[in-house]
Amino acid sequence: MKHTTPMQAPASRKIVHRTRGMGHGPITRLMSPSDLGEHLKPFVFLDIFEADMRDLARSMPLHPHSGIATVTVFADGDATFDDPRTGHGTLGYGGVEWTRAGKGMWHGKELSGGTSDTVQGFQLWIALPPELESTEPETQYLEAGVMPGTGPARLIVGSYGGVASPVRSPSGVNYLLVTLSPGERWTYEPPTGHLIAWVALAKGALAAGERITKGELAIFEDGGDRINFEGANNTGATFVLGSAVPHPYPLHLGSYSVHTSAEALEAGEQHIRELKRSLDAAGDRRTGTGSTPVFRG
Repeated sequence: MKHTTPMQAPASRKIVHRTRGMGHGPITRLMSPSDLGEHLKPFVFLDIFEADMRDLARSMPLHPHSGIATVTVFADGDATFDDPRTGHGTLGYGGVEWTRAGKGMWHGKELSGGTSDTVQGFQLWIALPPELESTEPETQYLEAGVMPGTGPARLIVGSYGGVASPVRSPSGVNYLLVTLSPGERWTYEPPTGHLIAWVALAKGALAAGERITKGELAIFEDGGDRINFEGANNTGATFVLGSAVPHPYPLHLGSYSVHTSAEALEAGEQHIRELKRSLDAAGDRRTGTGSTPVFRG
C-alpha cells in the first residue's frame, strides 16, 4: 500500500506561480492590478498585513476608490468599526468589512484598535462588472458570528457548500478563510465556471501539490478541477482562497481605481475629485472610538 508522506496532499490542480510580494513595513503587497491582477481578474489586488491596529490606523491616509469592491478580513486579532450608518461592533477572526466603491468613495481610517495588541489579515480588491462599477457606494461590517461556515472554512464572499455569504457581492466570485489543523485535509470543489483559483497563507504551512508557507501567494492553473489541501503536521495552516469566473473586461487603471472602460474611469475619478471638496468641507469626522467613517457623500 502506498503511504502519503508528510506535506504531500493528494494530487490536484498544479501551482503555476508563487510569490512573496513586496513588503512595505507591516504590509506586504502580493498582487496589484498592473501585474498578477491582470491574470487573476476579477481579483486585482491583495495585501497581507500584521501590525498593531492603532499604528496601522494612524499611518493609513484617507484615500479614494472607484470601480472596485474592497474586502478586509481578519485571520487573527480584532478591530473596531464605528459608523453612523451601519453601527458599532468588533471584527475578529472571519469578520469582514466589505465596501463597494462603485462610482467613488474615500476611506482608510474607518477601523480602529480592538482588544488585541496586533491584528493580521488581508485586504482584497475585486473588479466590478459594468452594471456595478458606477453605482452608489455601500459598506457592510459583518461580525464573525454572522459569517457562515462550511467545514473548516468561513465563507467570506459568494456561495459554497450549501451556504451563502451575507456580503452583497457580484455573482461568480468565492472568497474563503480556512484554518486546517495539523495533518487535516480539505478539498475545494470549484463551482462551474470558476476557472481562476489562488491561495495566500497567513499562518503555518500547507500542502497543495507543493509546500506553501506563511506569507506566500500561490496561483493554480486555470481549470475546473478540485484542489486538495493538507495542513502541515507541526503547525497547521490559516489561509484565504479565491476562485472566480474570469472577468471578461479590460482593466483601465487609475491611481486608486479600476474600471472596465476609459469613460467609466474618467467618470469615477471626476466623482472622486468632487467628493474630496465635500470631504474637506465636512471637517473632522472622527467618532468616539477614533475612527473616521467611509465618506460616500
